[in-house]
Amino acid sequence: MKILYGVQATGNGHITRARAMNQAFKNKQIDVDFLFSGREKKHLFDMEEFGDFRCYRGLTFVTQSGSVQLLASIKKSNVCQLYRDIRALDLSQYDLVLTDFEPISAWAARAQHKKTIAIGHQYAFEHDIPKAGDNFITRLFMRYFAPAELQLGLHWHHFDQLVLPPIAQTHSEITKTIDNKIVVYLGFESPEDTIRFIAPFTHYDFYIYGEFSDECHSSTKGLLHINLCPLSRQGFKEDLASCNGVISNAGFELSSEAIHLGKRILVKPLAGQMEQLSNAKALEQLGLGLSMKSLDPIILKNWLNDFEGKRIIYPDVAAAIVNWIIEGLHSSRWKNYQAFADSLWNEVKSTDIKNYV
Repeated sequence: MKILYGVQATGNGHITRARAMNQAFKNKQIDVDFLFSGREKKHLFDMEEFGDFRCYRGLTFVTQSGSVQLLASIKKSNVCQLYRDIRALDLSQYDLVLTDFEPISAWAARAQHKKTIAIGHQYAFEHDIPKAGDNFITRLFMRYFAPAELQLGLHWHHFDQLVLPPIAQTHSEITKTIDNKIVVYLGFESPEDTIRFIAPFTHYDFYIYGEFSDECHSSTKGLLHINLCPLSRQGFKEDLASCNGVISNAGFELSSEAIHLGKRILVKPLAGQMEQLSNAKALEQLGLGLSMKSLDPIILKNWLNDFEGKRIIYPDVAAAIVNWIIEGLHSSRWKNYQAFADSLWNEVKSTDIKNYV
C-alpha cells in the first residue's frame, strides 16, 4: 500500500497534524510520500521526519499587521503554475491520496480518478458549526479549494454534526505547570506590535515564538520577562507543556493542543479570515478561550487575572483514522463513518465544555 499525503503549508497547524498522522502511518509500516504547498521550502523547519518530500508553490494568502491583504494575495497567486503542477503530478503509483486542504494533490486525484480522503478542520465547515465572517465566497472557497470524495472534518466539539475530534499532538511527558509562564505565538502580527502589547505585564514571563529582527532583540534588552524564541517544534512543545496559558492567532491546531493540555487560551483572529473568526467564536461559545479583535491590553489583563483553562482529553485520533483507512482499503469499503465518529467522541475523557445551544 502506498499513499500520497498533500499538506497545506501556509500555517504550521496543518504540518503539525501531518506529523501525528505520519507517526501513526509509520507505526503501521505504511509507505507515505508527502507533498507540501503554500510556502517556500527554505521557510519550512524541522521537516526531517517527512523524508524526501516534495514542495510546490501552491496557493497562499498575504497578511500584514494581523489582516488578510486580498489584492496582494491575488497578485501573488500563480494560477497557471498551479494548473501545470496539477497536470504534471503523476499519481499512478499510489493506492490512495490524502489531502489536508492541499489543492494540488486534491485536484490531481480528482482528474486521475484516485481514491481521495480529506482530513482537516476546514472540512468541518461543510456542517452546521459556529461560523463568523461566512458568505457565499467563503463557502465556495472551502468547498472547492481542495475537494475530496470523502471529507473528515475536525473540531473541538461535535455540535451534533458528523465531525471528528481534533488531532492533538502534544508533549508525551507530564510537565509541571509554571503559573506565570505564557507562550505567545502571534505569527500574523508584527513582532514589534506583539512586544509592545505584552511589555507592561511584568509579573508574567512571556515566551514569544517567531522570527525577530535585530531591532526586536535590541528593544527587549532589560525586559527580563520577555523571551524571544526562534521557531522550533520541540522547543515550542516543551514550553507549551509547562506554560499556564497561550496567546495566539486563532488557528485550529495550536488551540487543540492547548485544550488537550488544559491551558487557558487568548486568541486574536486574523482579520478577514473566516476560519479564524469562526474558531474564535467557537472557543468563546464552548467556554474554552477568550478572543480579541485587536491586541487589546484590557482584555489581556482580564484574561491573565481571571480566566481559567479547561481540559478536554481527546483520544489518539490520528491512530484511529489510520486504522480506519487501512481497513477500508483492504476491504475496498469504508466502515460506517457515523459509527466511527461516535466511537471517537465516546472516548473523550472530559465533559468540561459549556453546554452548546
